[in-house]
Amino acid sequence: MSTTTPTGRPNVLESLKRGVFWNYGGLFFFYFAIWQLAFTFLPLWLAREGMGTGAIGVVSTVSAITALLLQPVYGYLQDRLGFKKYLFAFVVLCAAFMGPFFVLVFQPLIGVNEYLAAVVGGIFLSLCLNSGVGVVEAFSERASRANGYEYGHARLFGSLAGGTAALVGGFIWAANPDSIWWAGSVSAIVLGTLLFLARVPHEAERAGAEAAGGATEEQGGTRITKATIVGLLRDRNFLGFVILMFGTAALYDVFDQQFPNYFATFVTSGDAEVLFSRVVAVQIFAEAAFMVAAPFIVNKIGARKGLMVFAAVLLVRVLGSAFFTHEWLLIAWRLLAAIEMPFLLVSVMKYITRMFDVRISATAYMLGFNFAKQIGIAIFASVFGLAYEGIGFSAAYVVMAGVIVVVTVIARLLMADDRTRVAPGEGAGDAPAPRTGQVAAGV
Repeated sequence: MSTTTPTGRPNVLESLKRGVFWNYGGLFFFYFAIWQLAFTFLPLWLAREGMGTGAIGVVSTVSAITALLLQPVYGYLQDRLGFKKYLFAFVVLCAAFMGPFFVLVFQPLIGVNEYLAAVVGGIFLSLCLNSGVGVVEAFSERASRANGYEYGHARLFGSLAGGTAALVGGFIWAANPDSIWWAGSVSAIVLGTLLFLARVPHEAERAGAEAAGGATEEQGGTRITKATIVGLLRDRNFLGFVILMFGTAALYDVFDQQFPNYFATFVTSGDAEVLFSRVVAVQIFAEAAFMVAAPFIVNKIGARKGLMVFAAVLLVRVLGSAFFTHEWLLIAWRLLAAIEMPFLLVSVMKYITRMFDVRISATAYMLGFNFAKQIGIAIFASVFGLAYEGIGFSAAYVVMAGVIVVVTVIARLLMADDRTRVAPGEGAGDAPAPRTGQVAAGV
């Protein structure tokens, strides 16, 4: 049964008393522990192994291209599967092989040819992370609506995991950098155990299936027709959302990808890698704290405005890092991500479920967020990887800021306000408002 506030919004204190909330919180925790270990230490590990910035950019580009190819397929499959765990389990299985892959395959391959290694490593990372994250997020968001708790409140466990992984990872790195990848494998094993235990109660499954478009329990999901996808792609709100994710969410990742190496050049004493890992830990713990309030704020201002706030904070971080480069100021810019990421994560899910056909929420998420983001990463990672070598980090950051401004203005003109919309399952007894341009999915 859904536990809500008098306004119809899920109550976080009541959610904390429920085992299903902790189960899905645990899924987020151990998946994003893997994520944080990989993306915090990957550029440092690759540089340590002798890979140049251009080849490091290729790792992200290949990972993004692989995700680009997989996202439409994953979105379709996840909407068809509904609450079935097969696709999620595949992602977990790939992550479990992270230690053996990096130490026994990737590391020797760098010595043979760094660009070949970049291609192989990019594909593997995509299966675990760039492509896999969409499956984790879409599955968990659907479960949150079915079980009556805020997605953002469960998602804060991912932020807690990121802070824990960044902090503990600094000590693991100092002891043996290769152990980072074995720690990822251990986290994947725990994640798999939690996934096996995770369930949607029959009552919630029926409610979730109804919210997802009337699919039966036997079907487990929604049949997607050509008309459904065409209706989504023709929606100007979706186009604006895609443009925004292409130029902001993608650049968030591209900006952070080699920022540890940039940061290290301004550290005048001590171990730059350990310092950075501690900064990231503080940032992500602060992010987790802010994630508690983020759903309330986004519900008040609307998901569209929440996405605009995200873009504005990203712009400040990029320009600040370009012009104000003292060690402590760079730490301050990094810490701003504690506000930035909750606005993105909560606003993306709320905008999708409020503005588009909720029966194909996984497809809308995979195409509108992950697919668009991976296109952006595929283009921008290599471009800015080369720009760092050619014109330097600071000048490249100024160009990046210009891209953020342009895409944000265009997206703002296309995207409608969502404050009058309520997604099915978002509030007790709330009926979904009509969606402009929505085409009914076949069932």
